[in-house]
Parts: sequence; C-alpha cells; structure tokens
Amino acid sequence: MPSVEESLELLRRGAEEILVEEELVKKLKRGSPLRVKAGFDPTAPDLHLGHTVLINKLRQFQDLGHEVMFLIGDFTGMIGDPTGKSATRPPLTRDQVLENAKSYEEQIYKILDPEKTLVLFNSSWMGQMSAADLIGLAAKHTVARMLERDDFNKRYKSGQPIAIHEFLYPLVQGYDSVAMKADVELGGTDQKFNLLVGRQLQEAYGQEPQVVLTMPILEGLDGVQKMSKSLGNYIGITEPPDEMFGKLMSISDELMWRYFELLSFRPMSEIEEFRRQVTEGTNPRDIKFLLAEEIVARFHDQGAAARARENFINRFRKGAMPDEMPEVALSAPEEGLPIANLLKEAGLVSSTSEGLRMLKQGAVRLDGERVEDRNLRLQPGTETIAQVGKRRFAKVKIGS
Repeated sequence: MPSVEESLELLRRGAEEILVEEELVKKLKRGSPLRVKAGFDPTAPDLHLGHTVLINKLRQFQDLGHEVMFLIGDFTGMIGDPTGKSATRPPLTRDQVLENAKSYEEQIYKILDPEKTLVLFNSSWMGQMSAADLIGLAAKHTVARMLERDDFNKRYKSGQPIAIHEFLYPLVQGYDSVAMKADVELGGTDQKFNLLVGRQLQEAYGQEPQVVLTMPILEGLDGVQKMSKSLGNYIGITEPPDEMFGKLMSISDELMWRYFELLSFRPMSEIEEFRRQVTEGTNPRDIKFLLAEEIVARFHDQGAAARARENFINRFRKGAMPDEMPEVALSAPEEGLPIANLLKEAGLVSSTSEGLRMLKQGAVRLDGERVEDRNLRLQPGTETIAQVGKRRFAKVKIGS
C-alpha cells in the first residue's frame, strides 16, 4: 500500500474539500483498507461523464488498496432527492428504479474493478426498518438543522412547499453510512449537507464519523452549466465513439484542463507538461486529441479511439470545408509564427488586429477546431487548414 503522503496527493487531486483531512490521515495511518462509500440514486438509465468524476475517485481509492462500496439508492430513489430543487420532485416507481439500477451496474465497471467493488442497495436495510425505527431515526435530527440546508431554507423563506418526506432523504442517506460503517463518503459539492448528516448520525449511533470528500460538479460542453441530460450539454458514457470524440473536441481550450484534471487518469505532472507545451506554442487541439482518445478508449477500446480520431480529422478536412482553397507557404522564426500573423499573411484577415478580433469572437479554426488562444504560435513544419468565419479558408504550410 502506498505511503500516507502518496495517498493524500492522489486523493486531493480535483477534490473540493476533505472534511476532516486530519481524520483521513489518522485513518490512513492505521494501514488497513478503508470502507469507501458513494451513493447514486438510479434516477436515469444512463451515466454521463459528470457522474464519472466521483466514480474516478472511487477507482483511485481502489488503486490505493481500499474497499469501495457503490451504493445504489433504490430506496432513496423512490423518495426523490430534493437537493437543489425549487419544488418537490416526483418519486420514481419501483420498476423504474430497478431498471435504472441494472443499467448502472453494467456501466460502472467501465471504470471500477469488479473484483474490488461491493454493490449495495439501501432497500436492504431501509426496507426492514419499521415505522417506529424510522421515527427513532427522525428523532436524531432537528427541523432547525434541516433548514440550515440552502435549498430548504430558500424554499421555506419564499413560501414554497416542502413535503415531510423530503426531510427524510438526508436522514436516510446519512443512515446508509451507519448501516455500511463507512470510513469515507464521496459526493458532489451539492451533497455536502447530506454527507455531513452521515457524520452526525454515525456519532449518534456510536460509530467513528466518516470523512467527507466532496468533488466539484463538472461543467458541460458549454463550459457554464453543470453537465446534464436535461440541458443537452452532456457526454454519455454509452455514446458511440465518433459522437463521444466529437463532443470532447468541441470543448473550449480552457475547459480542456478541467476535464484533464477530473476525468483523465494521467499523472498531474504529465498534464502540467502539456500545459507547458501549449504555452510554448503547441496547438491545444493536439493535446485535446490525447484527452478525447483516452476517454473514448476507456469506454470502448483503443482501436475505437484511434478510428474516432481519424474520422474526426477526415470529417473536417473533407466535410465542412471547400474542395478547393488557396495554398499558402509561410515562414516562421524558431519560436513560432503568432496565430494573428498567420491569419494576416495567409490573406484571411486584413490586419493582425482583425485577426485578434476574430479570435476573440470564436471565428477562427485550425483543421476544423476552434482556436481561442491569441498567444498561440505555430511551429515550423506545421501544416494546417486555417479558417476565418464560414467562407475564408487557406491551406497553410509553415517553413523555417
């Protein structure tokens, strides 16, 4: 098993908060495998990359030798998670929950090691709980504490109804940690309140409280809203390779680094080296290719990833571009040719200032991929199809 410091370095990666890190250090120093929990309500049949941020962290715990407990909230799914909701969410039927749960089990093993994963359903213990037991559980928390939760507080103050069963949701999620004797629970930042309820209930039941590790909510393809099927800005992990690859290539250059940190299994040292290369002139598109290939290979295979990359390049070279366009040979100094200069010298803009303006407007593409970095320099030996707007194209070959 890796050292405590090596473990912490990996577990801190991408994490929003670890509450309380000193307690995690103490647990790690014991040297025995930790029981690591993450719960998922089967509210939709398919997972997307936003869900995998947590699952990737579970895989890191597995790689460190710990026991991962993947909890499918078939009981809580029938309550309906009120987190972030401005109105009571309709609960799922039992049949819907079971169908979605089956789909989840099939998908998580794209990331988790099935030999090291314990899949549990919280109906196993909640379904056995009597009405008296549930009242006893409710007695361990107060309405005042519930109203500390931001979404409940806002709804209460604005006169929006809060159903009593919604108060039961964080209690049941917290009791799951008691039933599972969790050492660590993972969740998104929006789940922080519920995770802390788990700590409190474990103490109330005489257990050592779990460490809470929250992960950020992954932005979708737009780079603004969280990844969500309802918003249409998602990448499903069961999507065909070409579709998945194309969506990943559509993210902004800046968002690419966040996806690398939260979705890639590459060491951070390697990702920092990619950053350095881009700063020194490497086209961000080439680095994005590596990200897209890694993700597609994870959910399909390496061959599918290579074909998706080739299809992507061919689609832009042959599809949206005209059959004939000017061919321009340019020369570049050793440090590379600035992108705005390339656009001017290729005759695509009238001046470098116009080139910079087009970059800012998102109107510049190289080989079909949008370019936003005004500091990008193209190195000698580069061949690319440069595009400004919808109608201005040039095949550019850069020499020294």
